[in-house]
Amino acid sequence: MHIIPIASGKGGVGKSLIAANLSIALGQAGKRVCLADLDLGGSNLHMILGTPSPSRGIGTYLSTPNSSFEEIVGETDYENLSFIPGDAEIPGIANLQAGQRNKIIRKLIGLQADYLVLDLGAGTNFNILDFFLISNKGIIITTPTPTATVNAYLFLKNVAFRQITAAVKKDSATADFLDRLKRDGTALQRVYIPKLLEHIKAADPGTYAAYLGRASRFHPRLILNMLENPDDTEKANKLRRSCQQYLDIDMEHLGVIYRDDLQDTALRSRLPIILYKPQSVLAQAIYRIADKIIQSGDSAEDEDVDVLVDLDESYQNAEAEASADFAAKLGYLEELMQAGALSMGDLIETVKTQQLEINHLKKENRLLKSKILKSIP
Repeated sequence: MHIIPIASGKGGVGKSLIAANLSIALGQAGKRVCLADLDLGGSNLHMILGTPSPSRGIGTYLSTPNSSFEEIVGETDYENLSFIPGDAEIPGIANLQAGQRNKIIRKLIGLQADYLVLDLGAGTNFNILDFFLISNKGIIITTPTPTATVNAYLFLKNVAFRQITAAVKKDSATADFLDRLKRDGTALQRVYIPKLLEHIKAADPGTYAAYLGRASRFHPRLILNMLENPDDTEKANKLRRSCQQYLDIDMEHLGVIYRDDLQDTALRSRLPIILYKPQSVLAQAIYRIADKIIQSGDSAEDEDVDVLVDLDESYQNAEAEASADFAAKLGYLEELMQAGALSMGDLIETVKTQQLEINHLKKENRLLKSKILKSIP
């Protein structure tokens, strides 16, 4: 079973939309798929799937003695797709204890499916990080906005630190050193992962070797969502360079998805976008990403087998796809205008709205740069 955790550094980047539609696309390709809503503090994946509000989910499973995990795994109306709800209505369900988290992980790993897709909550608490690290090939969702890309980087920084702490033995010199870092919040905030690893290598070779064993198998993947134009792909390149330089992590680029207001219409209609309008640019991008995942999965016998992926080529392909999809979007707008479904006034209003968003993002970018400069000692 191939496990696909889907995470983001912040909310509002379309993570659940991608998780739901990608799961349906994999099911349509003949793969047995189980989709789990692990955004336990805000479980609403059933709304994107267009299914009724569930009566049982992970929350009821954990809070009901002697309950069966199999009871919360339900079939859906979509081909080859089963679904595990999350139960956000149960107070405190997002704050899992370590034993509860490990119990869920064991049950998830024991499922019978070709693909297990995990829709994780936003943020960097240990529950989310450990769910993400169930697989070595989790997917990070971000958008071109400065806040989203910064939070995606910070998420991966927390993942790297979590891998380091997981490799540390209790009562070791490294454990004591990390405890001192944690007590000094400023030092922990500014920790430079490569320098930290150099310190661990010199002081605790055993821990360093254990970490390398984990890190060498870790190959996260990136999806850039809500693009406005092809130039936005440069944000993915910048994020990649930051992760390479400061975290010693490199990522495969799975692809790009343009912003499309049709998604809101599909959501109100209680239909996933790839069913509401399968020929839309957004839906075709989902199918393209699903094909890449299937090709990658079919090339490996299990999660521990590395598939040789040309990472540079994956970014070049994403740029080409961004240009092609942008041309397709313009062609669609032209068709609407010629058919009279879109007036010149509608088009002008759309451009004005986008210009306002661009100006807002520029201000946000200047503010972030100012904060970064002030934080540099």
